[in-house]
Amino acid sequence: MNNRQSAPRFTKRRHEPRRWTKGILSFGKHKAQRSVYVTGGLILLFVFLLDACAPARRSENQYLLYSQSVKGNQIIETEELEALIPRRPNKRLLQLPFTPGLWIYLGTSGHYNPDSAQRVLEARTARFEQESQVVGNDPKALKKLNRQFNHDARRTQKYIEKGNWWMRNFGEPPVYYLQANAQADSAKMRLFLNKKGFLGAKVRYTVDTLADKRVRVNYIVSEGIPAVFRSINYEIADKRIDSLVGYSLGAAQIKAGDRLDEDKVIAESVRIEELLRNNGYYGFSRQYIIPFGNDTVKNVPGDTLSKPIELTMRILNPPGKNSHPVYHIGDVQMTLARDPRLATDTVRRNGIRYFLEEGMYSTRLLDTKIALRPGALYRLRDYADTQRQLFLLNQFRFANVNFTDTTGRRLKTVITATPLDKYDITTELGATVLYYGQGFPGPYANAALRVRNLFGGLETFEIAARYGLEAQLGFAADSVLYSQEFGLTASLLFPQILFPGKTRFLFNTLNPRTQLSVGYTITSRPDYTRRNLRATMTYLWQRTQAQQFNLSIADINYLQADIQNSSVGRQFEKSLEDLAAQGSTINNSFRNAFFSSVSFGYTYNTNILGQNKRANFFRATVESGGTTLNFLKTSAIESLTQSTGLQFYKYLRTNVDYRHYLPISQRALLAFRANAGIVFGYGENGTAPYEKRFFAGGSNSVRAWLPRRLGLGASYPRSTTLTDGTSVPVFAEGQSGQFDYRFEQPGDVLIEGSAELRARLFKFVADVNGAVFIDAGNVWLLRDPYGTNPTAVFRPGTFYQQLAVGTGVGLRLDFSFFVLRFDFAVKAYDPSRRYVDPTTKQLIDERFILNQFSFKNPFSGTNPVNVVFGIGYPF
Repeated sequence: MNNRQSAPRFTKRRHEPRRWTKGILSFGKHKAQRSVYVTGGLILLFVFLLDACAPARRSENQYLLYSQSVKGNQIIETEELEALIPRRPNKRLLQLPFTPGLWIYLGTSGHYNPDSAQRVLEARTARFEQESQVVGNDPKALKKLNRQFNHDARRTQKYIEKGNWWMRNFGEPPVYYLQANAQADSAKMRLFLNKKGFLGAKVRYTVDTLADKRVRVNYIVSEGIPAVFRSINYEIADKRIDSLVGYSLGAAQIKAGDRLDEDKVIAESVRIEELLRNNGYYGFSRQYIIPFGNDTVKNVPGDTLSKPIELTMRILNPPGKNSHPVYHIGDVQMTLARDPRLATDTVRRNGIRYFLEEGMYSTRLLDTKIALRPGALYRLRDYADTQRQLFLLNQFRFANVNFTDTTGRRLKTVITATPLDKYDITTELGATVLYYGQGFPGPYANAALRVRNLFGGLETFEIAARYGLEAQLGFAADSVLYSQEFGLTASLLFPQILFPGKTRFLFNTLNPRTQLSVGYTITSRPDYTRRNLRATMTYLWQRTQAQQFNLSIADINYLQADIQNSSVGRQFEKSLEDLAAQGSTINNSFRNAFFSSVSFGYTYNTNILGQNKRANFFRATVESGGTTLNFLKTSAIESLTQSTGLQFYKYLRTNVDYRHYLPISQRALLAFRANAGIVFGYGENGTAPYEKRFFAGGSNSVRAWLPRRLGLGASYPRSTTLTDGTSVPVFAEGQSGQFDYRFEQPGDVLIEGSAELRARLFKFVADVNGAVFIDAGNVWLLRDPYGTNPTAVFRPGTFYQQLAVGTGVGLRLDFSFFVLRFDFAVKAYDPSRRYVDPTTKQLIDERFILNQFSFKNPFSGTNPVNVVFGIGYPF
């Protein structure tokens, strides 16, 4: 039986078949600045001296590859063709004819002598062999000798292969033009175009000779007429397979009318293979699928835009057989033991035999993780689900599933798992560096104890403690204040949905988890102390590796806040009263409170850290706080507040975060982010808990502003009222022209976005990456309860005029397991800098503030550089 997809008929002429195969920190001033200028000047002088000597080091017939381009292609993306060229010209500075990496490489290679180093290595190796025989009976001395030799040998070999220290870490070897390379690249492009359906494609190249023996290579592409599938036939000898494939054609990777693409033909073969292996065909592989293509017409009257092709997907039977064998699952057994020599119990549940140490694991829970069942049809996805579910338990060092073909086409299934250690302790020490040069590094320490399989039900219990000492800007004091934070959290993770009834079994294939946690955090500063006791219960599951869900059915918080009885504390309390008189709700953050919420979140993430590829990240959360309070009368809540002294909140909150990653070369990518949120407090206090409100500014927001200091809207970060009633901004003491940004600005509405160009610069211990970025955003209030701050309220028609903009450059040190990030940002547009000068009474508009940045005094003045330190990428 044949399954056929047809497109409109062409007048055709038969040709011989074509067969496709699978070839297919604080910064000082004055002296420090002079030092920077002198150092910078010396570096520039050094670079230009290197440039002067670089060309002389080339031989007569060597031309540097300056640039290369692909032109003429209309359908195939240029990036796809450029990816076929393995060589890249030496990196240029801002696309100018300056190649500092090459200059450093050539300028420091004068004393590089790999032949001499090779002779030294050979001599050292011979001496090592002699010394090894002398100390052969002394294991301690032999171990020391081996360690020293291996260290010396690796260092010398690195020198031989990659050059001296300067050449390896800061230099870049020259990339020369070779005619053979250009010819090979043209052939690869032509072959690639053939596979993409352009069977008559042509690729040629031209070479432009530039000054100083540099060349530009231009690849000229002529795609020609594309081949298009006129029809697609499936010739299948096995009737059952023919029926399965016929019913699945709606999901086919190739359709009649599509342009010929060998990658899609291969993808269709992969699809059929997975289809059959999920329907009992354990031994089926793509080797049985043979695609044939026939050129139906060379010239079709009236149709010169495509060349019709007939494709036949032929599925062969095994040699000497009239059908493919269908397999079922036979006996299933699972062995779990830390030591195979220990005696094990045999437990049978739902047809599966378990061999395990007595009382070690709950077989009832293990049973929900195994999708392979005796008597069931073999399915590849059941095998993959079983492997994935056992791995995601984080209980086993490894878990293997093996099949043995027994009589009657029944697969004996053996699952072997080795448990991880029951106890696991982790510690971490480090230092935090705060913003704007106003603070000092502060130490922190983390310690965690993890206990696996606590009650025998595959649970994971973890208790973690954290202590940190930091220096922060004073809320109402000019000096730097020290803040201590201590946190203790205990959590218990169950590998199932804890819910009565059979509903919990609906999530068995979605890696279900239930997390119960209790945490206590205390923050102590000279001006205030905050204590928070929090308990949560959250369900987590994931549909695919990229899609994750979480449902928090209980998030209960008890907050206790006290103002310190000190001069700093009294100043702080006075500041809270002043802000409250201006309509701010920040004082609510320092009242004892109780609040709870339920929330739901969805995350889609295809971005893999360290991979330069197109990817997306999307996260959305919705939250309802104080929902149960709606069952109480307002008078009852007021009475409860009076009797307990606690604030009770009712609010709704949502937040959406989207990121897109777009590679533009092998070493660079563009990253974009859009983040928005809104919180609406509808209780008697008219607001939401301080922790649930939105903030802008800081290392992961608009980086030109201090953390949490941007906003609100176009209002001043801090203001005072003159005798004539005019509101004017308060300027920072000792900082000429700078507004007072010591106060956090909680908002109800958040809108922000960022764009960042990231590129790899060089390797020096870690990968050193650079970035250029622009950030925009702000926070607003939903309402102005006192009518005193209208410019802080979000208005749909004008909010875009109040978006603050910052820009800057960054440096990232990528150690693979973590990334240190330094960003240097300045304000470009500050919507709050339109004010009346208190002295001249004139209106001053400084919203476009970028021109007030001074390269001569970058860390002072009206618009100084904000230095941001962070761990990881900002988004």
